[in-house]
Amino acid sequence: MFTAMSSSEKTYIVAGSRPWNRAVFDAQLAHLPGNWNFAATSEELSTLLNFSVSPRYIFFLHWSMRVPDEWLDTHECVCFHMTDVPYGRGGSPLQNLIQRGHRDTMLTALRMVHEMDAGPVYAKRPLNLEGSAEEIYLRAGRLSAEIIADMVRSEPVPVEQSGEPVVFKRRRPEQSAIPADLPDLGALHDFIRMLDAEGYPQAFIEHGGFRLEFSRAALYDGRLVADVKVTRPPSNPSPSAPAP
Repeated sequence: MFTAMSSSEKTYIVAGSRPWNRAVFDAQLAHLPGNWNFAATSEELSTLLNFSVSPRYIFFLHWSMRVPDEWLDTHECVCFHMTDVPYGRGGSPLQNLIQRGHRDTMLTALRMVHEMDAGPVYAKRPLNLEGSAEEIYLRAGRLSAEIIADMVRSEPVPVEQSGEPVVFKRRRPEQSAIPADLPDLGALHDFIRMLDAEGYPQAFIEHGGFRLEFSRAALYDGRLVADVKVTRPPSNPSPSAPAP
């Protein structure tokens, strides 16, 4: 998306790889003062930066592609991480938080540096972790937009992180298999909901030559009800299949 440039206004780029990112951009950011642009892919972002766009900030919402070092060095890149850093740096923050029993977290806006999630912090806001993964991502997206609106008004100076880092590992698609040792229905509900978002490998079991994938889980008085999709297991799973 290209907007008409004005020499008197600052330019901003919002990059988001999920459908709900564009919805948040259109609803909450596109009409703020300034020249606002949206990129859904690395190619679109590269085109914007090569189109003589000199952004005040590049805001990354739920971005799964690698950001080149030269972009980090030449632009003020801001990402939104779903933990109270330095606790929870690294991959799959939502799933790692839920598996550790967290019901609330902080959504952190931080400057992107060469080390993952190690940059200084612009802002932190409380974020509830109830609901499906997609509901949480939508909630985080709206909250990210609120932080962005505040940042373009105040242009805060980010503060270096303090404390001992706790690093999360990025999950692999095969880890969506439901473990056999979950202690109760609550744990099973958490496992299903933490993977329930568009574009993510859903919780599954394999039985009798079929794969059963679970979504829309809900607890009702000692029982769990969920939607189930039944397919044949992939014969040659791709090592690059999407993971949270």
